Parts: sequence; C-alpha cells; structure tokens
Amino acid sequence: MVMVFYGSNGKSNPVSMENKVEHQTENQITYDIHLPSDLGMLYKVRLGLQSLEDNISQWFLRHFKIQNTSTLDTFSLTINKTLPLSPNEDRWIEFPIQWPLKEALSVVTYHLTVFSRNILNERNLVHMTACIYGIRGDTGDRSLLQSLQKVQQGEKNESFLVIMDAVDLGELEKIVLLISSKTDCKLDVKKLHVQEAEKEHPIYVFEVNEEFSVNAYKHKIQREIPRSFVIRGEKQKNDIDNNLNKEGSQEKNLTEYTITVYTGDKRGAGTDANVHIILFGNEDKSEVFQLSQSLEHQNPFERGKVDTFKIKTKKLGRLRSIEIGHDGKGF
Repeated sequence: MVMVFYGSNGKSNPVSMENKVEHQTENQITYDIHLPSDLGMLYKVRLGLQSLEDNISQWFLRHFKIQNTSTLDTFSLTINKTLPLSPNEDRWIEFPIQWPLKEALSVVTYHLTVFSRNILNERNLVHMTACIYGIRGDTGDRSLLQSLQKVQQGEKNESFLVIMDAVDLGELEKIVLLISSKTDCKLDVKKLHVQEAEKEHPIYVFEVNEEFSVNAYKHKIQREIPRSFVIRGEKQKNDIDNNLNKEGSQEKNLTEYTITVYTGDKRGAGTDANVHIILFGNEDKSEVFQLSQSLEHQNPFERGKVDTFKIKTKKLGRLRSIEIGHDGKGF
C-alpha cells in the first residue's frame, strides 16, 4: 500500500507502508509516518496499491484515521471500498481531510474523453495513464485503457470515456500523459476533454494532435499537454461538434508541409526536449505541432544531424513566419 499526502504547500513523495507498521491487530494496522515539515496543512490523501500485476488480491478498506501527534488533531473517515475498485480498473482512491475549524474540499467525479484515431485497436498491448493537474493539486497517474465507457469508433475517428474520482482540483491547467507498450506501435491522439460528471460545463479542452511512436519495453513516453481552451456554454460546444463532424470533408483541403531541421554541429547543439512548431500564413495560422516523428532518426535533434518531418494543416495562405521552440525537458 502507498499513500500520497497533499498539503497547502505541495505534496509528499509516495510513502510506502511496507516497513512502517507500528501496531497490528486482526482488523487494524497503525503506521508511523514522518512528513516534511514544510508540507503545510494537509487537505487530502491518495491511497492505492503499488503493484500493477493483474493477479493482485483485493483489499477491503473499512476505515481511515489520521492523527497529528504534536497537536493531537484527529481526522477519521469511513470508506468501505475494495481496491482495486473493480477488475482491471483504478487502484487508487483519494479523499479530503477535514480538520477542526477547517472546511474540507469535496470529491468530484471527472469525465475524461479521449479523441483519437487508433488507440482502441491497440489497447490490450498499450499502457496509458493521465495525470490531471488543477490549481488544487493533481489526480496522480490514472489508467486510461482499463475500463472504457461510451466507446465510439468510426472509420477515421474514435473516442472513449474514462471516469475517475478525485478531490476537487479547481480550475484545470494541464494533463501529463505516460505511454508504454508491449509492442512497437504508433498511437494517434487528437485531443482530451475533461468535465465534472454533474455539470455540462465547463469543458476543458487539451489539444494533442500528435502521433506517438512507442517502442516495446523502452522508456515511457511522457508528454505534458497544457490546457488549450475552456468551453463555457452550450453554443460554443455545438460549434466545436459541428467542426468535428465536418472534419472528414476538411481532410481533403489540408496542405502537407515538409519541415527540415538542421541541428548545429558543435558541443551542446542538440536537445532531448520536446520541440514544437507553429506556421503562420497571411490567411491563418496552424495548430501546434510536436516535431517528434523524424523520417531519418529515432531520436531527433542530435548534434550535426538533419531531421525531416511532415505535417498536414488547414489552408494558411502564403507562409510569413514560424514559431519554433521546446519545453526545456531533458538535456
């Protein structure tokens, strides 16, 4: 069992309970935990099972109590849940902590909809998690491909719904994707929508528009997706849905560009960061493209190398300028 503690000044590293047993009876285990002094006032706990093996036994959690040994402030909560929550589903739960004279946050059910092209065909071989960040913390890494709902699969587009419970995150800011696979494959992710289950709006939209080349048993691909925009009302949602329905016909009107990048041949010229580009024309500008799929090299932007990329975008008119940059990750 692992716990993560969230305070007003940040969160703790995952705390394994394996070697922290202070006292144990038939139905109760007491742990001694030392948290960083600068964590601030605790406001939520995430609790889960460390093992990701499918044959892990189920564990029923009846009650949780935490006490500050200095002030003797105590919080207790009846949970009565079994982990994993259901076969092949989430192995984590989280709940708010309410201290005396301090109002606790509420638990929110979030609906995360993934729009893609080919993930559903690969889902038995791919492991994909998402961590949603808001102004009040994050959800931790939650599985996206275990228990899917509202699956829709067309000729070129598909979508599926993932449901997760988390202590209220407030205004959402970004999503971090982690992708790995048992076999070499390419996953084309278009965008992610997140909203509270009890509310039609707002809908937080995270544009991805990237094809990920996943290598079997290699390091996980990590991608940070900042929030693109927020749909605040029904009219705005209908406009976006209509644009999505027209996408098939718009595909024919896309323009393909070949981008060739020459990395300098001197010490420190290359980068391991995620490089992006935006094209600006006299009629419009393109979306943000991640330059990750080099036609020549598995690892692009190495010293003295030339990398070629192909992208398709809407009609821009005559090209006038570009924006190119990276996220500062790695070396």
